[in-house]
Amino acid sequence: MNRRARIPNLGGAKALVLHREHASIEGLIRQLGAIGLDVAQTWPDLPASAAGADFLFFDVDHGFDEQFPWQPGEAPMPLVALIGSEAPGRIEWALSRQVDAQIVKPVVNAGVYSALLIARRAFDERRRLGREITSLRERVAERQTVVRAVVALAGAAAGSGAGIGDEQAYAQLRQLAMSWQVTMEEAARRVVELKNREASDERPRRA
Repeated sequence: MNRRARIPNLGGAKALVLHREHASIEGLIRQLGAIGLDVAQTWPDLPASAAGADFLFFDVDHGFDEQFPWQPGEAPMPLVALIGSEAPGRIEWALSRQVDAQIVKPVVNAGVYSALLIARRAFDERRRLGREITSLRERVAERQTVVRAVVALAGAAAGSGAGIGDEQAYAQLRQLAMSWQVTMEEAARRVVELKNREASDERPRRA
């Protein structure tokens, strides 16, 4: 069964328009107000309060990197590109900012509401995927740490003349985690850090 996405209520949301005063965006500001958004316009600098906006519309034709206090893809709100010129260089720059939606200038009544919804959905999905990727990377790193700890424990046992296999080393790591009352991953980090310190202490020092 397909689940329909809920349409967010945009009433009271804050929209910031980064564009110089121009007749080409009068329709945008008027339509945003009609939808129920609180609209502010600025150019060429973003105010300190920009991070609190729910949407940012910006001029692609005259925009530049230094206007944004964040790196591409790290905007704290959905970005909507306002495009007048379709020059390849300008389009490429807009794409480099990782925009969530676009509107062609001059802006008319049609298209503003849909751009808001599309931008909101694309932004939320990008954030969700980012969190998922970060979580997966952390899980992979934790597993690698567990493997390194198992290898270190097996190697330490072999060095003392009591060779053990990976399964026994893993069981030993589990016992350490239980005795320390920490997770397996935390126990693995401690073992790896300990082995790294021991290896560092054993290295011959230069005179």
